[in-house]
Amino acid sequence: MLRRLRPVPMAAWVRNVALWAWLTLFAAAFASATPVLVLQVHDAIGPGSADYIIHGLEQAREQGAPLVVIELDTPGGLDSAMREIIQAMLASSVPVVVYVSPEGARAASAGTYILYAAQVAAMAPATTLGAATPVAIGIGAAPPAAPASAASGAQPPTDALEAKRVNDAAAFIRGLAQKHGRNAQWAERAVREAVSLTAAEALQQNVIDVVAVDVPDLLAQIDGRSVRVRDKEQVLHTRGLTLQVLAPDWRQRLMSVIANPSLALVLMMIGIYGIVFEFASPGFGVAGVAGAICLLLGLYALQMLPVNYTGLGLLLLGLVLFAAELHAPTFGVLGAGGVVAFIAGGILLFDKAQPGYGVPLWLVLALAASSAIVVLGGGSLAMRAHRRPVVGGLDDLVGLRGEVVHADAGHAFMQLRGETWEVRSASPLRAGQSVRVVARDGLLLDVEPDPAAANDKGEA
Repeated sequence: MLRRLRPVPMAAWVRNVALWAWLTLFAAAFASATPVLVLQVHDAIGPGSADYIIHGLEQAREQGAPLVVIELDTPGGLDSAMREIIQAMLASSVPVVVYVSPEGARAASAGTYILYAAQVAAMAPATTLGAATPVAIGIGAAPPAAPASAASGAQPPTDALEAKRVNDAAAFIRGLAQKHGRNAQWAERAVREAVSLTAAEALQQNVIDVVAVDVPDLLAQIDGRSVRVRDKEQVLHTRGLTLQVLAPDWRQRLMSVIANPSLALVLMMIGIYGIVFEFASPGFGVAGVAGAICLLLGLYALQMLPVNYTGLGLLLLGLVLFAAELHAPTFGVLGAGGVVAFIAGGILLFDKAQPGYGVPLWLVLALAASSAIVVLGGGSLAMRAHRRPVVGGLDDLVGLRGEVVHADAGHAFMQLRGETWEVRSASPLRAGQSVRVVARDGLLLDVEPDPAAANDKGEA
């Protein structure tokens, strides 16, 4: 038996449509309320900045951010950290915009590669990019070739190793340019000839996509732009979106601070000296604990930095020679060798041509001078102590006066400093006689009658 369907009242139908529309608007409003995540990198590219960007991209994916904007101002940095950042950007499911900002900023060296890896490349007015020639690091590194002028063209590499390094970097940035449809020819020139561009020139030559005065202007200009994210086309809807600036956490700040070559050098020096002083004069352990902590932090920093191991060996040799001079003064021979080894090691430890990762010469000289002062001061104090007359122990008994407390046919004893000593003399001794120590033979003292006491008795 079929039932007859009753028609839905018009009021209920209107109510259902209104509820559906309200839910749709609510979902759209909630989606648009998810802010754009802004990451700010205003330093050399290193382990700290790489960790910051990688975790920022992961957080953007987790919270469903529509876009990530990386505000970039860098002189360059480490190749390993740069490649980690680019790999994370290419694997990100959230579109990435690299924005060279604020005005006067630059995206040099490693920053140029990062800019080319983004779905959208943007610059603020009065900013620059380029000079992306790789710099040699480590033992046997050749000095970087001088950039060639536009008239002369690219300067050929000086050796096979440099040619491999330059060709690899050129192919890498050329692949990034082709992936996002940018000027691959200029990108290769930036690597081979170290050329640079201003924001206006970069926009004109199809190196970047947008010139914007600030992030809201940037979002307004790229609204509706189609980008390729993980081989899928995606249209950006960015106009009017809110911004959320993600600050580095304490771990990333610590990595950025410790990865400073100057601080790493100071930490290594404090650590080694703290341990040396603790073994030299054991006490409450403060010097040893502080030294161990500083040494471990310094070693952690060194494993994140491009270290020349010849320079590290010379540096450690200098510190060992300083410590040896403190423990066994050699009239400055070991100390002078330590100063020379320390200065040479500090200069060679990091490549100063690597942007942001050189140790200033004044710091190396200041640390060497302070170490020399400590060594010379310790050596002079040791020599003074060696030249002073003995004021304690058994060697200072000679010349002291005392009184014989017992004397018989074969043995005599005297009172000296509250102690009773066995004595002998060429002349007979008697109890109560005043004598003077003239020599010591083990625990037996050689004495003679005290002439001053005899004169006093004679005058009396």
